[in-house]
Amino acid sequence: MKIYAINGSPRKNKNTATLLKKALEGVKQSANDQEIETEIINLYDLSYTGCKSCFACKLIGGKSYGKCAVKDDIYEVLEKISKADGLIFGSPIYFGNISGQLQSFLERVFFPYFVYDKGYSSIAPKRMPTAFIYTMNVTEEVLKESGYLSTLKKIEACLEKVFAKPLVMYSHNTYQFDDYSKYKVECFSEEEKAEHRRVQFPIDCEKALEIGTNLLKQPIEKTTLLAD
Repeated sequence: MKIYAINGSPRKNKNTATLLKKALEGVKQSANDQEIETEIINLYDLSYTGCKSCFACKLIGGKSYGKCAVKDDIYEVLEKISKADGLIFGSPIYFGNISGQLQSFLERVFFPYFVYDKGYSSIAPKRMPTAFIYTMNVTEEVLKESGYLSTLKKIEACLEKVFAKPLVMYSHNTYQFDDYSKYKVECFSEEEKAEHRRVQFPIDCEKALEIGTNLLKQPIEKTTLLAD
């Protein structure tokens, strides 16, 4: 089995990446006697765009029907995750939404699998368990009051349509800098941020670990496989 974590953050060792690594650790712990490989894919290492509306993935009888035809840095990544046994996505929240890099990636993942029929059915090669980990500078109260959840649920609905309903966790009020004194950030209290991280981030890491341990326990509906 192969489980991929997709890191939509530009940073490889900070909040989002740390929680994704914890989730993969949880996947490993849940393996029992199964042989499970895990891999983290850092999207900011790759050069690509969002969907280019070439519609090659919709061309009846075309060699790229149901697949993205654009050959850039994520062409092989898309092929790899189409055969995965589970996917965990992670992203910081920028202006109330996931990072642009992850948004562009998901356009390329989702659009080839959606059929332009009345129900926008999915022709993904396989169903698989999924999860989404969000990190954000705002507090839990702001998350709920500012409409973030309705935006994120749209992404999760697409993920459910294509693969499976994701397990979800949020890490709030994250610690952003190693030294707040070097940056223009009077709107935040470094002391409060540091204390929140000391108390809450270890809890968030345990939640991410739990996401991983529960990932493969999700019930997955059967679907017809896309023919080669």
